[in-house]
Amino acid sequence: MLQKFLSSKLYKSLGIALSLLLFPATGVQTAVAADRIYATYGAFESSVAIENLAEFAKTGEIEGGLIDYARRLTPAQLARLRDILTAPVDLSPVAISQFLYSSIGETLLQRLGQLIRTEAREPGFYAIRSALILAAAENRQGFTLLDVLRQFPTNGIRVNLGQSLEIVEELQAVINRTNEAIALVQRQSAAAAINQQPANFSQLPDLRQRGSFTWTKRTLELYDSSRDRAFIADFYLPQKAGGRRQEAEGRQGRQFRIPNSEFRIPIIVISHGLGSDRNTFRYLAQQLASYGFAVAVPEHPNSNAEQLRSLLNGRATAVTPPREFINRPLDVSYLLDVLAQLNRADSSFALNLQQVGVVGHSYGGYTALALAGARLNFDQLQQECQNLGETFNLSLLLQCRTLELPRTEYNLRDKRIKAAIAINPIGSSLFGKAGLSQIKIPVTIASSSEDKVAPALPEQILPFTWLTARNKYLLLLAGGTHFSAADKSDPGSEPLPIPESVIGPDPALARGYLGAWSVAFFETYIATSQQYRPYLSADYARFISQPPLTLSLVQSLPLDNLTQ
Repeated sequence: MLQKFLSSKLYKSLGIALSLLLFPATGVQTAVAADRIYATYGAFESSVAIENLAEFAKTGEIEGGLIDYARRLTPAQLARLRDILTAPVDLSPVAISQFLYSSIGETLLQRLGQLIRTEAREPGFYAIRSALILAAAENRQGFTLLDVLRQFPTNGIRVNLGQSLEIVEELQAVINRTNEAIALVQRQSAAAAINQQPANFSQLPDLRQRGSFTWTKRTLELYDSSRDRAFIADFYLPQKAGGRRQEAEGRQGRQFRIPNSEFRIPIIVISHGLGSDRNTFRYLAQQLASYGFAVAVPEHPNSNAEQLRSLLNGRATAVTPPREFINRPLDVSYLLDVLAQLNRADSSFALNLQQVGVVGHSYGGYTALALAGARLNFDQLQQECQNLGETFNLSLLLQCRTLELPRTEYNLRDKRIKAAIAINPIGSSLFGKAGLSQIKIPVTIASSSEDKVAPALPEQILPFTWLTARNKYLLLLAGGTHFSAADKSDPGSEPLPIPESVIGPDPALARGYLGAWSVAFFETYIATSQQYRPYLSADYARFISQPPLTLSLVQSLPLDNLTQ
């Protein structure tokens, strides 16, 4: 819910309006409603009538106090402002209310309320929440920013321009540091590609394409009595060829494995992100199954799409409970226990429960890292969460909820996990350097340059340098977003549909990259097929990379340069 609300048109409209120095304006629909926006900067104050904004939104005419502001904006910015004022937001009053009364929603309101204040200069926390809920209630077919302004429950809205400009400057500094880090990764990747012994990938199998295996799929219903927790998991099992060991001629001449009575099938587990489900990475499960891996995809209750629907419908009071940080890794371990039981009872499974890989996205990325051996670091998290209202790392709003858990030693590592891929993971403060340095197995961290939910620099690039594992990789998707690798092509399955602009350009390209990398990574470190190792190179990343999403790969970063 957090990542999808923060990606919504409404939340973006508020932020863009701030950057244009024109924060929410209101008309008159309630008994008390704002008729002017007051912009204050020290002793200076100016105002714009809500009526002028409404007329501008309707006809494009610039009148009254808006004339002075319009002189400071380009035609493109004016056009954007007009779109912002009238863009519809399709969220019910229950959905708005449920989110804004959650702990994460209230944290966002507290920060926004320091910038947007009532006429009496009181923080706008309650006024903003009231205006949003009433606007949604009065406009069931979709409300606009102007509708929100018309519901603001005071005669005037005051915007602190001085504080707003400070935030803009801080944000720009964060963006600059992120861009410098991304450029460093790209330079290091390009240099590595030049220095590596080249492989003729045009003559090798294209791992972006499906492999030669068919598979069966079944849905397991699980119940862990020790936690009183029921959940389901999809299980993809590659099919044997004639019941004996064979070698099949793969694409372009490469030999592929086919399991037999002597061969034990390695397993990959995929953990979805917050507000998603087991179908989000179905494409990746099928890709891995087509190369001979058994794939298990659990659906984590209390952090899945159904939890988000419950929140939107008023059946839940939180985006996700803090205990999910513990339950998610335990779901995977319990699933592996069940698969071990099925393996003993049914010889057709032929699973290798000691060679397991894990993939996770976002919250699932945290799950993968915890299973790989990262340890929770409550001391660092306590320190990082003290100034939560000042951070631009929105994933901290979720990470800091872990402080509500009992302080104890949580050992979430599963020794059956032998390699991990974390896609856009969160956990920089939750694990910290001390926690992530505990990982000793091969690990990949995948990052996206345009990730606004789990920002690349604090959540992936810096944490990558804290890893001490011998085999570690950082994949960087330039132009990618938090949702580039997730399959959001079925809007009917999404509790809160994500706009295409938020998913980013060409998600099919991103999924192709991830599919190819996952096959090569797990073939090398889980199936121990060393012929796939050439794919784990900057040279291969360069070979498959294409616009609008370019791919870089590094295995180390000069920390001094990154820190500087």
